[in-house]
Amino acid sequence: MTYQGVLTKMESEYSEPIQYYLVFDNDFLTMNQLLNSTITIQFVKYQCLNCGLDKPIYRQGFCKSCFFDIPQAADWIMRPELSTAHLGKEDRDLAYEKKVQLQPHIVYLANSSNVKVGVTRKSQVPTRWIDQGAHEAIEIVEVPNRYLAGITEVALKDHVSDKTNWRTMLKNEIQDEDLVTWRERLKQYIPDEAKAYFIASNKETELQFPVIKYPTKPKSLNLKKTPNYTGKLVGVKGQYLIFEDDTVFNVRANEGLVVAITIN
Repeated sequence: MTYQGVLTKMESEYSEPIQYYLVFDNDFLTMNQLLNSTITIQFVKYQCLNCGLDKPIYRQGFCKSCFFDIPQAADWIMRPELSTAHLGKEDRDLAYEKKVQLQPHIVYLANSSNVKVGVTRKSQVPTRWIDQGAHEAIEIVEVPNRYLAGITEVALKDHVSDKTNWRTMLKNEIQDEDLVTWRERLKQYIPDEAKAYFIASNKETELQFPVIKYPTKPKSLNLKKTPNYTGKLVGVKGQYLIFEDDTVFNVRANEGLVVAITIN
């Protein structure tokens, strides 16, 4: 059976373990059901997630011209402290920016390879933690807009990491941490504008991933260099497919690539 479509990040459902779905325009794959199956991934062409053209993907699933034009790829996406919709100031498209920026946002701590701070829209909890491969996470601040979340993250980055080591995450070499203790330790560094939004009484969310075997030396599959790969699927964590030979494939990093997936 072969399925073909443009890659977008896997959809997920919070359960024990996490349920993953690879969704195409006219079909979808339930990835948990494919564990222990041998599958082939073949690169077919590019398809920009904005214009739909067969043009090389630059970043985030977009071709270069779209990446530097559309609001979905503006700098404030990756750097929320640059948000300006709360001031009524347009970056690329004020209507879109108001829609995304002027809604509740969460500043959180997540433990994926180490404890890190991050920002997400409240509607994306716990999806954001699943995408990062975190096995535990906790909300520490809930603010009414993206800007306040961004400046809080910037302030906390001086005292806790904001990066994930993807190899450590995939090897599952992770120490359990008391995130409530971390939250209390970092409380003093929250900016004055966001102090009133501190979440004082909540507990960690724990996440379990569908993995039979973790890689010992993960090596990333690059479909542009290896346009045809076959392997036995043994796990899904974060946005990665994990194969028995230690090959890992980051679905989200390959958004905008049209692939054919054959279940052998």
